[in-house]
Amino acid sequence: MTASTSLFILHPRLNLYYKPCTTILFPSRLNIYLRHFSQAPTVPLFSSISFALRRNRRLGIPGNFISQNLRTHSFSPCSAIPAQSVSLNSSDNDGGGGRSGALSSPPVMEVLEKIDVNPPKGTRDFPPEEMRLRNWLFHNFREVSRLFGFEEVDYPVLESEALFIRKAGEEIRDQLYSFEDRGNRRVALRPELTPSLARLVIQKGKSVSLPLKWFAIGQCWRYERMTRGRRREHYQWNMDIIGVPEVTAEAELISSIVTFLKRLGITASDVGFKVSSRKVLQEVLRRYSIPDNLFGQVCIIIDKIEKIPQDEIKRELNSAGIAEDAVFDLLQILSVKSLDKLEEVLGSAGDAVADLKQLFSLAEKFGYSEWIQFDASIVRGLAYYTGIVFEGFDREGKLRAICGGGRYDRLLSTFGGNDIPACGFGFGDAVIVELLKEKGLLPDLSLQVQNIVCPLDQELQGAAATVATILRQKGQSVDLVLQNKPLKWVFKRAARINAGRLILVGNSEWQRGMVGVKILSTGEQYEIKLNDLD
Repeated sequence: MTASTSLFILHPRLNLYYKPCTTILFPSRLNIYLRHFSQAPTVPLFSSISFALRRNRRLGIPGNFISQNLRTHSFSPCSAIPAQSVSLNSSDNDGGGGRSGALSSPPVMEVLEKIDVNPPKGTRDFPPEEMRLRNWLFHNFREVSRLFGFEEVDYPVLESEALFIRKAGEEIRDQLYSFEDRGNRRVALRPELTPSLARLVIQKGKSVSLPLKWFAIGQCWRYERMTRGRRREHYQWNMDIIGVPEVTAEAELISSIVTFLKRLGITASDVGFKVSSRKVLQEVLRRYSIPDNLFGQVCIIIDKIEKIPQDEIKRELNSAGIAEDAVFDLLQILSVKSLDKLEEVLGSAGDAVADLKQLFSLAEKFGYSEWIQFDASIVRGLAYYTGIVFEGFDREGKLRAICGGGRYDRLLSTFGGNDIPACGFGFGDAVIVELLKEKGLLPDLSLQVQNIVCPLDQELQGAAATVATILRQKGQSVDLVLQNKPLKWVFKRAARINAGRLILVGNSEWQRGMVGVKILSTGEQYEIKLNDLD
């Protein structure tokens, strides 16, 4: 093989200039890249076009795709030779005569590469049919929140990284989508909504009166292992009550979730709520003089109790500094499923038993006692919970937690604010959709349009637009046929969008101030004055 270092070639058909390049290319591959050039010149083995084609061959781009998608740009993969002028006569290099052309920068091929049309792993597109389902779900979130007197708020998807690391420890750090922005600030896509709520409450300070009853529906991001109902992004419905220290707040929140589930057709035989209190764990740890600074770490370990073997739980607790006898007693108490049994073990003097007994009593008054059960092993994995915690689950055990929440009275002080009693829950969109599929409760959300308006002649397009505008001003949905289409096509479209009626704008009818109407469900047809159309 030899390298050409002086020859420039102008391709007359592609209007491309090829200049020398010192990159080695095997001659046997050259004919692959030039097979679509019917009048291709002899290209030097080491020219920039050879280099570009060879380079993109390694990327797995077909030769025919490359040769048919050439563009001229100033970028050159081989820039060793200044690209300021191109001589069309080799004698120019010897100082002889001949014509020369001065070009600002020889255009060089850029290859258009096909992209992966799938969304990033763990994320979703929402085409129309999926968007209708999402809107339906969000409507029910909002309607239940309205019934309970909550106001809607929202926060930035992008927050300071410290907002999430400071309150939740290392577990959440490993799941964050975080990075440094161009201002050298550490930021993160929010993994949940509660810290943003706390930040906003501190920001508002005394300008808002307590109690606050706020709800939000926002997209959250966590880089975690994906399973059924678990993605790396999801939408979450949060309801929070700020400024109420009594257990009535938790009882109200659970009631709102039960109300939502009933609206969707889900019953107590489908879903239940496991309820406990962080104070149960605190009382056990105090018995063994375990320092308070280990409490958050122990909660994170206990939260895995249904996800990993018990021997692994024991090893992690031992590694955290919990003595063997304390681990044994702790696991014994966490296996308790009866509130009466818990009272026997801990006594009735502590706050944990008193709070739980009050919650179960309120559940009777709210009318959802059959939905809840005591389970001492429920602690929730986030470090900020301080009292009652709860978790929704499907009774068949096929899905992960449907929702979860609890009391977090000391969250605000971790961000520099004054502590205010608070509690709330998060309810994701992914698991509930899986449950509705499982139970056959997904609604029929086909596209439905009240009217389809069609001009019978191209000249009547403006008249049809007038009819559509009149109906839309009256609050009716209208699909206006925007092209000159045969009636067969119009009827097919009407069926696809489930139109209620077809309005035809014909020349003779329009001159009389009338339009034709066909009720598509019955086949009834009639003419009506435009002013009477509603």
